[in-house]
Amino acid sequence: MSGKIVAGFIVVISLIAGAAIYYLQVYAYYDEVVATGTDDVMLTSLTSGRPEPILYDDFKAINADSSPIRYRACFTTAQSIPMLTETYEPYEAAEPLVAPGWFDCFDAVEIGEALERGEALAFLGQHNIEYGIDRVIAVLPDGRGFAWHQINHCGEEVFDGKPAPADCPPKPEGN
Repeated sequence: MSGKIVAGFIVVISLIAGAAIYYLQVYAYYDEVVATGTDDVMLTSLTSGRPEPILYDDFKAINADSSPIRYRACFTTAQSIPMLTETYEPYEAAEPLVAPGWFDCFDAVEIGEALERGEALAFLGQHNIEYGIDRVIAVLPDGRGFAWHQINHCGEEVFDGKPAPADCPPKPEGN
């Protein structure tokens, strides 16, 4: 009889732990980003090399302090893709990261497929928004836009414990 009680206790504790881990991963650490209305969506200019705000509406974003790559955002823009390509830096090898299911405006699979087909274009939002992390912006032909953080080549090396490549800034102390 006591074996059934112990087994039942283990199952109940496992279910509680599993539910807690799920909740922590999907909901607990994310916060909604409060939109400023002016500089939430920025792209890096081809001429100045600095991020500049673009025109946008319907901005929604989430972020988490637990990881620099949990940022996701959705917006719309009236600016055309041809105008964007003439003005802002493209971002090679953009790979949208999956958002929590409840943040339903951001579909990483749809964005990734549109990028692969050449329908959507990715731009550099801001290089090293945090050391080794770039903000990437993708825009679809219908004006829907998306933003996420992606590890850049400097971050890939440094986060693996290797020295920073020659073209990268030194890693800040304490990180």
